[in-house]
Amino acid sequence: MSLSLSDVKRIANLSRLELTEAQADQTLEKLNGIFALVEQMKAIDTSGVEPLSHPIAAIEPALALRLREDVVTETNRRDDYQQPAPATQDGLYLVPKVIE
Repeated sequence: MSLSLSDVKRIANLSRLELTEAQADQTLEKLNGIFALVEQMKAIDTSGVEPLSHPIAAIEPALALRLREDVVTETNRRDDYQQPAPATQDGLYLVPKVIE
């Protein structure tokens, strides 16, 4: 896919951007370069390639996302925390109704 100069001018108009002829030409070159890169990337066979959790993982696997084990590390102190509360019920704080 490639764009023409009229496409760039129409996109600029829709975006409410004012481009000079030189800026429109530069934008056309840059956009067509991006589209050419995308076409090159589409041409590569990626079947059998595992997706990465992070791009840096391809270079440095040790920096890949590490998740910690989901284990309880603190004791349940709910009763201690709720003891000074004015009103609790079934482990929940009771508060006055403020919305009718």
